[in-house]
Amino acid sequence: MTGGSFDVVVLGGGSGGYAAALRAAELGKTVALIEKDKVGGTCLHRGCIPTKALLHAAEIADNVRDASAYGVSASFQGIDAAGVRGYREGIVAKKHKGLEGLISARGITVVSGEGRLLPDRTVGVGDDVYTGTDVVLATGSYSRTLPGLEIGGRIITSEQALALDEVPGRVIILGGGVIGVEFASVWRSFGADVTIVEALPHLAPNEDIALSKGLERAYRRRGITSSLGVRFQSAVQDDSSVTVTLEDGKTFTGDYLLVAVGRGPATDGLGFAEAGIELDRGFVLTDAELRTAVPHVWAVGDIVPGLQLAHRGFLQGIAVAERIAGLSPAPVPESQIPRVTYSHPELASVGLTEAAAVDAHGADQVVAYEYNLAGNGKSEIIGTGGLVKVVRQKDGPVLGVHLLGDRVGELITEGQLAVAWEAHPEDIAPLIHAHPTQSEALGEAFLALAGKPLHAL
Repeated sequence: MTGGSFDVVVLGGGSGGYAAALRAAELGKTVALIEKDKVGGTCLHRGCIPTKALLHAAEIADNVRDASAYGVSASFQGIDAAGVRGYREGIVAKKHKGLEGLISARGITVVSGEGRLLPDRTVGVGDDVYTGTDVVLATGSYSRTLPGLEIGGRIITSEQALALDEVPGRVIILGGGVIGVEFASVWRSFGADVTIVEALPHLAPNEDIALSKGLERAYRRRGITSSLGVRFQSAVQDDSSVTVTLEDGKTFTGDYLLVAVGRGPATDGLGFAEAGIELDRGFVLTDAELRTAVPHVWAVGDIVPGLQLAHRGFLQGIAVAERIAGLSPAPVPESQIPRVTYSHPELASVGLTEAAAVDAHGADQVVAYEYNLAGNGKSEIIGTGGLVKVVRQKDGPVLGVHLLGDRVGELITEGQLAVAWEAHPEDIAPLIHAHPTQSEALGEAFLALAGKPLHAL
């Protein structure tokens, strides 16, 4: 039997877990990091990184198709699925090796195996027991499905979609949130016929309505079909296809059905409840500083209610490590966490939507302004449409920033600073945005809200 005692035991090696481990070690703590698969978790191996690699390959495919519009002679010959997989896996392998090197350099003990939380701040891995002065729970999430919809065969989740060795001819995507619209974007760029089924009235339903409607228009132009506002009823598959039936009787048939209805907390069967952890529908309940009901046991990432984003978990892991070490990092409100959907076009946002701002402050106390990217030189050069929308409190600070267009995810940090620092548009308007950049579109929006629009009426 092995095991041992550590200052910090981290259960789960994804974004939140490895961030907690790295920061705790940096602060002089002895750390054990327990991971049943590979450090890096879903984000590195089955989520953020490989899917964004696919999206970049899709962008290249679109660029080749459209090359003649830019005076470049090129011809699109098709998608080499094995080549795309090799490119994607090469990136993941390189990032994984780098992460392993960082963890090793910090002197962190990595334990391979599935851990189970036991009483008295201990974690069991097989017959071995690891005891921590503090324990951090970071077990991540899994792909959900719907009642009666069994995953298997031609009914797949994003994990199986990544492993496909072909480009589907026809694909149905159940769910119009981040995962659904990103895979729709990839497969359409690769040449597939794509249908998205979303029970709510809009794609990207958690975004500001201006972004949702803009994405729907862009997808219609790309030939992506959307069925909105009608619930899924059933799916039947055979050896060559799957047919989806909606509650209104409409049917769709494709080679595959991708189930993209969200992710659930991976907490079942890990001993959390038995050890005294409070759960709500599988999520771990914590206070604002991520403490659980059990003293010296913390939780971070997708198992904590709220946005399921890798950078949120990463930030939470750092914050917990610092609190364990006696520091006092301020909690970051969910409204200050940027959100990006890496589709074509991209969506990026931070803060309140216009509707949420109206709910919070009243319609007469909210001002919103939209700037069309058609007026932005760099957006015209790279061939993207879209918009910048800024929401402010009347005579007050910026409450939300919402962007639609290719590459706008690279701009959202400025929006985050504006929201987090409660900046007024008048504070930002004098700042210089380099020309020609897409960031000028943000500058134009702030100028307009400050009462001095230059390129807008």
